[in-house]
Amino acid sequence: MKSGYVSIVGEPNVGKSTLLNMLLGEKLAIVTPKPQTTRNRITGILTTDEYQIIFLDTPGMLKPRYKLQEYMVEMVKNAIADADLILYMIDVSHLPREDIEKEILDMIKSSGKKAVLVMNKIDLISKPMLLPLMAAYKDKFDFADIVPISALKNDGLDILVKVIVEHLPEGPMLFPPDQISDLPVRFFVGELIREKVFLLTRQEIPYASSVMVEEFKERESGVIYIRATIFVEKDSQKKIIIGKGGNMLKKIGTMAREELEASFGKPVYLELWVKVREKWRQNPKDLKELGYAP
Repeated sequence: MKSGYVSIVGEPNVGKSTLLNMLLGEKLAIVTPKPQTTRNRITGILTTDEYQIIFLDTPGMLKPRYKLQEYMVEMVKNAIADADLILYMIDVSHLPREDIEKEILDMIKSSGKKAVLVMNKIDLISKPMLLPLMAAYKDKFDFADIVPISALKNDGLDILVKVIVEHLPEGPMLFPPDQISDLPVRFFVGELIREKVFLLTRQEIPYASSVMVEEFKERESGVIYIRATIFVEKDSQKKIIIGKGGNMLKKIGTMAREELEASFGKPVYLELWVKVREKWRQNPKDLKELGYAP
C-alpha cells in the first residue's frame, strides 16, 4: 500500500481544480473561466486497493494585493510544506510569468520535496512545440518527472496517476476508503453558490464576494433547507448581486439549487441573502469568520 499527500500548485487558471475533479470523478473544486476562483486549500482523496492519494488543490500563486491574497499565498506555502510530492502545473498555451514561476520553484527547492511538472492544455498547442518546451523545463529545474496532459479532455491522467504512485511513500490508508474529502458539506455548498456568483457577475464583483452557509438541515419531509449569505464590500455591489427586481439573486439561487439537488438527490430549499461587509478582504477578523484565515 502506498499513501501520501500530493499538492497541486501553479499560477491561477492553469487547470488545477479541473485536474482534481477529473482525477476524482467528482466535482469537489469549483471551476470558472475567471482567475483566482480557488481561495481555499481543497482536499480530494483518491483510494484504490493499492494506494491512497490525498490531493491538495491550492489557490493560484500571485503577487498579493490585499490580505485575502496574502492568506492564499500562505496556503500555497503550507501545501508545499505538507506534501510528500508536489505537482507543479503549467498551462502550455499561456506560459507562466517568470517572477511567479521562480518564486514557486524556489519554494519547492527550499522544501526539499520531489516535484513533477504537469504540462496541461496540450490540446491547445501543436505537438512539435511540446518537446522543446519539455527540454527547456528540464534545464530550469530537477523535476522527478514531466507529464503532458489535457485535464479537460482526460488525456494523460492515467499516466499521471502512475507517476504519482511511483513517487509516493509506502504507508497505510490515512482516511476511510469511501471518503473523498475531509471538508464539511457546508464548505462545498458555500463554494458552489460562490461559483455561480463568479459565473454570472463581472469585473470586481466576484472577487469582492464571499459566501457563508449559516444553516443547513434536512427537514422531516426530506427537503434540505439551506440559508446562506453572500457578502460584498459595497452597497453598489449588493445592488448588482440582487439585480433589478431581484433577478440576479434569483438566477444565482436557481443555478445553485438545481446543482445541489442533482448532487444530493433530494429537493433543496435555498434561501439567499446579500449583506455588506466593508473591506472584508483586508480584515483579518472577517477573513477568519469567512473561513479564509487560521
